[in-house]
Amino acid sequence: MRGEIISFEGIEGTGKSTQIQYLQQFLADQNIEAQTVREPGNTYIGERIRALLQNDAAADNMCPETELLLYEASRAQLIREFVAPRIAQGQWVIFDRFFDSSVAYQGAARGLSTEIVQILNDFAVQNYHPRLTFLLDIDVNTAFQRLQQRQTAKDRIEQESPDFFEKARQKYLEMATAKPKRFVILDGKLSSEDLAAVIREHVQKIFHF
Repeated sequence: MRGEIISFEGIEGTGKSTQIQYLQQFLADQNIEAQTVREPGNTYIGERIRALLQNDAAADNMCPETELLLYEASRAQLIREFVAPRIAQGQWVIFDRFFDSSVAYQGAARGLSTEIVQILNDFAVQNYHPRLTFLLDIDVNTAFQRLQQRQTAKDRIEQESPDFFEKARQKYLEMATAKPKRFVILDGKLSSEDLAAVIREHVQKIFHF
């Protein structure tokens, strides 16, 4: 039996990581083995790209085109090395961001052509698309307040302006509205427990268990 893919999307500070942990535990309780992955990352190549994209001060002059291609390179490696074998084995994969993030961030926020981003996405992921995508949505002011509360240093993306994140947020909402069969828009201001309960309900409904 082929596995399934679920993705979580949203700007910084929406609580994706917490909800992914809740969902992974819920699936384990249903005897469903689920692997979690982050973009970029999870492979040797992906983690090297992640370090370059997020934490290398010498790469601050990176142009948007380079940023996009690096994300796509990491994505292509992740699909072929990690995701495809696990899906073939019947495992589920939960993405902490997937190809929709490039449309929102490198497309809308960076100002690159959405058409080009989508072409590169298709090239990188082949036919590995999520059946269900949860968009955790919060306003940018709340997101920035949450980022300020974190104890870790901000990475290169997290240091962007409110306008940058607003463009990404609006693109996410536009995509979710255009693809209601795949996307579920969730209020990121709900408590973690309430969000987890809503997510469980949608997963049970879509996957029939």
